[in-house]
Amino acid sequence: MDFLSAFLSGFHIALDPMNLFYCFSGAILGTLIGVLPGLGPAPTIALLLPITFRLGPVQSTIMLAGIYYGAMYGGSTTSILVNIPGEAASVVTCLDGYEMAKKGRAGPALGISAFGSFIGGTLSVLGLMLLAKPLAGVALKFGPPEYFGILCLGLTLVIYLAQKSILKSLIMASFGLALGVVGMDIVTGDVRFGFGIAELNDGVGLVPTLMGLFGISEVILNLEKEMRIDFIKSKINNLLPTLRDWADSKMAIARGTIIGFLLGILPGGGSIVASFVSYALEKKFSRHPEKFGTGVIEGVAAPETANNAASGGAFIPLFALGIPANVTMALLLTCLMIHGLQPGPTLINLHPDVFWGTVGSMYIGNIMCLIFNLPMIGVWVQVLRVPYKLLFPLIILFCTIGAYSVNNSTFDIFLMLFFGVLGYIFRKLEFELPPLVLAFILGPMLETALRQSLILSKGSFMIFFTRPIAGVAMGFIFVSLVLSAIPGLKTLRKKVIEEKEEEF
Repeated sequence: MDFLSAFLSGFHIALDPMNLFYCFSGAILGTLIGVLPGLGPAPTIALLLPITFRLGPVQSTIMLAGIYYGAMYGGSTTSILVNIPGEAASVVTCLDGYEMAKKGRAGPALGISAFGSFIGGTLSVLGLMLLAKPLAGVALKFGPPEYFGILCLGLTLVIYLAQKSILKSLIMASFGLALGVVGMDIVTGDVRFGFGIAELNDGVGLVPTLMGLFGISEVILNLEKEMRIDFIKSKINNLLPTLRDWADSKMAIARGTIIGFLLGILPGGGSIVASFVSYALEKKFSRHPEKFGTGVIEGVAAPETANNAASGGAFIPLFALGIPANVTMALLLTCLMIHGLQPGPTLINLHPDVFWGTVGSMYIGNIMCLIFNLPMIGVWVQVLRVPYKLLFPLIILFCTIGAYSVNNSTFDIFLMLFFGVLGYIFRKLEFELPPLVLAFILGPMLETALRQSLILSKGSFMIFFTRPIAGVAMGFIFVSLVLSAIPGLKTLRKKVIEEKEEEF
């Protein structure tokens, strides 16, 4: 199948009435999730995983992908109107978006956010279409040592790009890897860390774990604080940006697209890092950096374009290498594996309907998000008025139903509650959850690649350094660890010097 015919077949699949329905449902639901503070695409996809069991792999992927990029659109609405990021990637949008709204320019801020999101999202899908298949062709030459190196690199970069403490991220990743080895040994068949519980023989359930860590812990955390939302009282009008607004934003949109797409591909980068980097770079390039934070439209265009471009770029390592770039992609990886598909080099050739159907749906979904995002601003504002005392019980109900429906097991409900409390404790102590989840999902793949490699080399670890691709990956791991340790070493050196000066 040549490129053009594959591309057209993707649109043909996406335009099937049922696939179109799931694309629309995912995009609208994602926008809604992005609007509601406290929720996000990862917990929502975790909640909806049981629903996808009844769907085909194409429909499941189309819907879950729609939730992901739809949430990037919706997150800007609350950031601009009420100064509360609906999605973590929209934190930076609050800085200038809310200031524009206070000046009566909420309309142009929302408008440039939607158009920038559409441009960044659409161009990133084009990049996905052009790069995924060639990269998959290269990856076909990968063996277990190469996969082990790439998986280790992915985990290292996730920790290196951690938003808070690197040490805490390392602890969480280690805990995730430990959870991944619970269950039957892939070589000997022995049960590891089962503690005599029959339900753990197949490992710790992914769905109840994710629902507990994200859904239940989120509810407990938000019950502690009073959620007050101050709405912009002025009327929202002039949603279409002016020519001056476009002139001020064009380079921000261009740079945001490139930065977001590149960081989206990188494991651990994602939309959050992309929005921060894009905003910082735009401020550096600006002729009036002092105005950033006072309501400049570039401060809205750059991060909103970047986070949507990152959402498209994140699909490349998932489809081409079978490696998730972030926690949401890890959940999509789980969805595909549940349907008996193995994301990676062979997916595009063996199941082109899944890849090209998803690509076609992302073009259509971005158009849907643009068309419905602006006219429905009034609806999203009303949604924000839903009392949280009604919203939280519904989240718990959906989590319980989802956890039980996987295996029809009450044990999974208790497992969900356990991880809900554990997730709450982690978040209170400022331990980040994404490193845990990624390590938990990648752990079994990492172990399989490691043991297959050692069987090939008859127990020699040199196979990871003598094979070119694996060796390069190990080199990058070393460099990233050294670079991440430098700030800590500088701080320690400064502390030692100060202590010696105090002694004298």
